Amino acid sequence: MRLLRAIHSVNPRGGGPIEAVLQSSRTLQKLGHEVEILSLDAPTSPDLASLEFPCHAFGPTQLGNYGYSPTLIPWLKTNAANYDAVIVEGLWQFHGLAVWKALHNTNTPYFVFPHGMLDPWFKKAYPLKHLKKWLYWPWAEYQVLRDAKKTCFTTQAEADLARQSFWLYKVNEAVAPLGIESAPGDPEQQKALFFEKLPQLKHKRFILYLGRITPKKGPDLLIEAWKRLNPEQVELLVAGPPQSTEYLKQLQNEAQSCSTIHFSGMLTGDLKWGAFQAAEAFILPSHQENFGMVVAEALSTQTPVLTTTKVNTASLLEANNCAIVQEDTLEGVKELLQIWLRMSDKDRYTMLEQCIPCFQKHFEIQQASHTLITLLSA
Repeated sequence: MRLLRAIHSVNPRGGGPIEAVLQSSRTLQKLGHEVEILSLDAPTSPDLASLEFPCHAFGPTQLGNYGYSPTLIPWLKTNAANYDAVIVEGLWQFHGLAVWKALHNTNTPYFVFPHGMLDPWFKKAYPLKHLKKWLYWPWAEYQVLRDAKKTCFTTQAEADLARQSFWLYKVNEAVAPLGIESAPGDPEQQKALFFEKLPQLKHKRFILYLGRITPKKGPDLLIEAWKRLNPEQVELLVAGPPQSTEYLKQLQNEAQSCSTIHFSGMLTGDLKWGAFQAAEAFILPSHQENFGMVVAEALSTQTPVLTTTKVNTASLLEANNCAIVQEDTLEGVKELLQIWLRMSDKDRYTMLEQCIPCFQKHFEIQQASHTLITLLSA
């Protein structure tokens, strides 16, 4: 198949969606399919230089983060017949509306991955933003989803939750799990590189938070819970790009009184994998996570997971005995940490041994890619 994947930006700071697109596309290429990327980045963006795929960039755009580009719809209409399918990655930005305007009632089908952006948590957490979305919904996003050949949710839980956000709702649902490649590289070399960057953690036990530093993922709960427990034998590393410098400074100020909390900034490549390899556990105290690519990354490095019920894969992880799961509250996050810290070495090792089998069965990318191609070809 020849596929076009439309996403707002290929910037890795965007988190899970672009990482999912890139990993999936690499595997699809290995399986003999052709993949191209469409984004609203400027053609001069340095993020485009490292892509392994042809990328059609339509920036600089107008209307701020929405990313309006007057040339996108005409280009899609002209080139749609060159593709067997178009995949819209994410919602609430112009690329999805452009695909709908160009392709509905044509012979080129399009599919949509909401990537968790229909979760009702956003309605509760940001009611004013939800009101703005309601104004946009009937004449844009509702029609984008209604006319898609399939709206692809990464878990059944994501599909069930999506129905609760807007009463005007009509989609042709499908479940298409995400997957990732097995952890690449040499673990010992990756750990050595990591400890070069963070020598204060060498020979120390530590728990890792790695991901975007944003309220949705609960780092404020984690820092407050850590301060209240103040474990003496274990350190905490908070790694990732911040939603804003103000939010990062707020968290750093809150952590200032606790010498066992460290911030590293964003870790990528071997540094990221070295952090996973060196940590004794990975923690994600999120309020909303449709899939959690970073959870799969942790499992691929044999790192047990501490997470919340709001991560849509949490019950699967718990059933496979490679995670501890609690509520996304301060008490819940405290309990996550306490359970892990109270566990015997034997019990922690037993959990560690379950990580790779769970990853291979549920998160390995080959299986996810075959599922996607079957869905696109139907």
